[in-house]
Amino acid sequence: MNAEFVRQALEKVGNPNVLVNLISRRVRQLNAGGGGASRPLLADVGHLGAADIALLEIIEDKMGWEIPELAETPRPAGKKRRK
Repeated sequence: MNAEFVRQALEKVGNPNVLVNLISRRVRQLNAGGGGASRPLLADVGHLGAADIALLEIIEDKMGWEIPELAETPRPAGKKRRK
């Protein structure tokens, strides 16, 4: 994996944990073979590995992601115990 690609992709994503999850999911898709999701979104990938392809897709805005807002759920009220 190219360290410069990682740095540039991290600037786009902002959160290293999210970046790891994006890259790992995309690498699995690229390595799966067959189907439209397994083809690189870049025109010329040359000698690049799957992780570098995924990083370049993020850097060049070929791949998007969305972090959902966490909805606050009310906690159920428990039964009051006698002392």
